[in-house]
Amino acid sequence: MALKTTRWDSARHLDTEEERAAYLEACLEDSGDDAGLVAYALGVVARSRNMSQLARDTGLTREGLYKALSEEGNPSFGTVLKVMGALGYRFSVVRETRAGYASKPADGPAKIKARGSRDAAAPRRAPRRSGSRAGR
Repeated sequence: MALKTTRWDSARHLDTEEERAAYLEACLEDSGDDAGLVAYALGVVARSRNMSQLARDTGLTREGLYKALSEEGNPSFGTVLKVMGALGYRFSVVRETRAGYASKPADGPAKIKARGSRDAAAPRRAPRRSGSRAGR
């Protein structure tokens, strides 16, 4: 009698939402800077649910999702966000203190100032008016 083997598929063993979330979290923690592992892990979680439904929920094609979330896939960040949202997940930021990095006090969240944004204390200027004087 010949022994028949099949390729291991993690998606077949993720039966509950808790298992899926734990799998995805473990992959995110272990991925380092390997974005491909994150995309692949999303694909595994997606396959453990229903890829056709995910395609409908994201507005993407099923084939496109399989390709983007494969080992060789390279999905855009927009695709990753769509898939995460459709699966019911969201990204969360956790600040770690590492050697060589400055640390903020623990009394509140660090404030992030985007380029072009203003501090609350900064004086506000009137917006530029468009018209004949614009561009001078």
